[in-house]
Amino acid sequence: MPIKISDSLPARAVLDSENIFVMTELRAAHQDIRPLKLVILNLMPTKVTTETQLLRCLSNTPLQIEVDLLQTSTYKSKNTAEEHLLNFYKTFDEIKNNRYDGMIVTGAPVENLPFEEVAYWPELRVIMDWTKTHVHSAFFICWGAQAALYHFYGVEKHPLESKMFGVYEHRLCARNVPLLRGFDDVFLAPHSSHAAVRSSDIERIDGLKLLSVSDTAGVYIAISNDGRRIFVTGHSEYDADTLSKEYFRDMERGLDIQMPHNYFPGDDPKNPPLNTWRSHSQIFSNWLNYYVYQETPYDIQTVGVM
Repeated sequence: MPIKISDSLPARAVLDSENIFVMTELRAAHQDIRPLKLVILNLMPTKVTTETQLLRCLSNTPLQIEVDLLQTSTYKSKNTAEEHLLNFYKTFDEIKNNRYDGMIVTGAPVENLPFEEVAYWPELRVIMDWTKTHVHSAFFICWGAQAALYHFYGVEKHPLESKMFGVYEHRLCARNVPLLRGFDDVFLAPHSSHAAVRSSDIERIDGLKLLSVSDTAGVYIAISNDGRRIFVTGHSEYDADTLSKEYFRDMERGLDIQMPHNYFPGDDPKNPPLNTWRSHSQIFSNWLNYYVYQETPYDIQTVGVM
């Protein structure tokens, strides 16, 4: 889906350089189709990097997408220029009367905190409840997935003795699920988390289905029975060097950080890492096609109307 974004968004130049089709606003205005409307709640501190990664995963499929970028109003990012936030991001008050075909909620580096102690938790709860009536299907990533599982289903996250950090092998727990079309029986995906949810907690809830797990990293993909909530605890959207940047950053800070598992060739940080999970980032296009485009009403004003 060619993505319609602002011509001046920094992600545009990056995607253009990678031969990924991003539609100009002028060209989009002359296409006589209804674009899918998505909103991305970006809770990551490195907002420009995260928005570029997600837009890359949402690109190069047949339909047009319009994307709104959303930030919390109760917590201001310290790592993104205020000018960028003012130019490209909206607050919930600005979009709460809109309806969207799909929504993505990113992770956030707050796994060590109880949910109720996160500064923007009350605002996030309001936004998650709002998705029930204003968003057809929502895709939650990493801590965002943990937060949504806790909020909607009471599934607790559990602190890990050491950080789950690296690229792990996963297997499928279900077959004939559209979200998993094209997936190998065993595949790799990155994780970077201090907490996890347990498969037994997912399996005891009638409204949820477990789709993929790792013997080491635990739960990877779960879905609500109606397909309107997708939960992915890892980061198939990551660039090849995302974990290395995190690793060297923490090393420079003198933090106790282990080398990312199964990441640097030969376990040597001097060797540039390879992207061994790119093919399974198709989970985003599967979600867009089978759970958004194929299911959302043509009249977007009827999204969420029972």
